[in-house]
Amino acid sequence: MRVPLLVAALALLGGCADTAADSRPRGLVLPPPSYTATLPAPVAVDAWWDGFGDPVLAELIRRGLASNLQADAAADRVRAAAALLRAERSDRLPSLGGGVDAGVRVLSDNEITAGAGLFGLFDPDISGRLAAEERAAAADYAEAGYVLADERRLLAAAIASQYIAYRQAGAQLELLDESTDLQEQTLRIVTLRFEAGLSANLDVRRAASDLAQTQAQRGLIAINRAEAANALAVLLAEPAGTFAPAPYPGGARIPGYRGGPAAGVPADLLRQRTDILAAEARLVRAAADIGIEQADLRPSLSIPASLVIGDGSLGGVLSNFLGTVGAALDLPLFDGGRRRAEIAAAEAIADASFADYRLTFLEALAEVENALVAIHAYNQRIESLRQAIEQSETALAQSNALYREGLASLFDVLDAQRQLITSREALIDAQASLAQAHVAFHAAIGSPGVPLNEAITPS
Repeated sequence: MRVPLLVAALALLGGCADTAADSRPRGLVLPPPSYTATLPAPVAVDAWWDGFGDPVLAELIRRGLASNLQADAAADRVRAAAALLRAERSDRLPSLGGGVDAGVRVLSDNEITAGAGLFGLFDPDISGRLAAEERAAAADYAEAGYVLADERRLLAAAIASQYIAYRQAGAQLELLDESTDLQEQTLRIVTLRFEAGLSANLDVRRAASDLAQTQAQRGLIAINRAEAANALAVLLAEPAGTFAPAPYPGGARIPGYRGGPAAGVPADLLRQRTDILAAEARLVRAAADIGIEQADLRPSLSIPASLVIGDGSLGGVLSNFLGTVGAALDLPLFDGGRRRAEIAAAEAIADASFADYRLTFLEALAEVENALVAIHAYNQRIESLRQAIEQSETALAQSNALYREGLASLFDVLDAQRQLITSREALIDAQASLAQAHVAFHAAIGSPGVPLNEAITPS
């Protein structure tokens, strides 16, 4: 079983209930020394999304971080966890209560009786249970804070992703208009040639069919644009249907990425990825739960005390005092193996938490590697598509000239036209995919921009 090693590592590497990011336990996984793919060159920016140089996007992310409802719910859970931590800490202090009673004693003199008292209890925690419960509550508090930070990490990435999709749809609509104009010009030329008896009606129908197929894409693009706008509305806690991002000053275009913060090395994920830190906090909680269950095998001690004022008669309330201090020792003897079974269950849960922690790191590492591969691939694809567009434009111009001279068929013109339109559409998609890959990369490495510990500093 891995639990003894796990608990020892937690104790050795960093304070089980510490919420500071730079003192969390590390060393429970063995990250590779570097990423296998080539890293983008770093650029000095305040937040990774500033690398797009898009003021509209920056404003949307600012608004989202301030108003997102899911992040608000996570912040409320941080406050709840902080209150529970304060409650656990209070259990380690003495408690004090009081009471007053009064009545009538029905005897020959019908005497009125009264009394008052103070009652206290203190647990010196010789079993260590209270300390373990406090560590568990501190781990819950840390986890809640890291979950909040992770919500904000994912929120910034989601806003950027939907914004890119919105701009992609806008660029596609612009291209659709350009393609429609191009095909309408071809249709006019073919129609004039048909009316002059220089071409068949079949050519007119082919050109008209291509134009109609292009126009049919408008509705699909409009759907994608509306879905992206509505997704942004939800992320910003705005009603869907009436929200749309502000127009970009340069017109409909996909924002290009100029560069962002340095990626570091895989080991930095253990300090930067808030979902890994949250998984780590759950691991610390699981180790604390083992301590809670182990405390039930040890003796426990409680020290009650009381101060009673009065002897039962109304006249003696202020004239008699009785103080007592005691001690109660609870010794676990026989429970049929229940306590041992509960410890075994806590150890198994800790094993599962350890596996979850390692899995979270490995998944984060895979996300970074996938994003790096995508950035490299889409950069190459964009370069190739630009060359294809250049060649297609030349081919279309030549086929149009030959067609007017009767030296080429309409099929040659339409084929060159389709290739050009297809390459332009593919370029827009590749540019959007490249931008999405940069978003995924900086979300994967946990780039700065969203404050990490603003909500998890113990009060």
